[in-house]
Amino acid sequence: MMDFIFKDNYATAQFEYGQLTTSSDETYGFRPYQLMVSAIASCSGAVFKRILRKQRIEIEGLTITAAVHRNEHEANRIEQIDLTFKVKGNHLNKDKLAKSLAVASKNCSMVKSVEGSIKITETVEIVS
Repeated sequence: MMDFIFKDNYATAQFEYGQLTTSSDETYGFRPYQLMVSAIASCSGAVFKRILRKQRIEIEGLTITAAVHRNEHEANRIEQIDLTFKVKGNHLNKDKLAKSLAVASKNCSMVKSVEGSIKITETVEIVS
């Protein structure tokens, strides 16, 4: 169970790791859409890294860039999130990384949770 305590301009929730503050005004806390995008990107990235480890594909680093498309005419709802996975490493095969990313997408609980309501695109790039 999670308890959210509302104040004037923000809400807080206490978790084992620490306090989370949310607000529609980012001077008070994280905006809800930022948390949704963060959850999707973090989940997808974690599953992707786990799949790479199982396949014994070693990487030196992973950065995910998220571009968010919102519809201001429909309560600013998120319509699409484009995730670009920037993978750093030696002797990487882009096709193998792309196949691993496709498997990750099918196994990420956050991506599956928004399926049918938010379009998620995922691409992979090898960076030096």
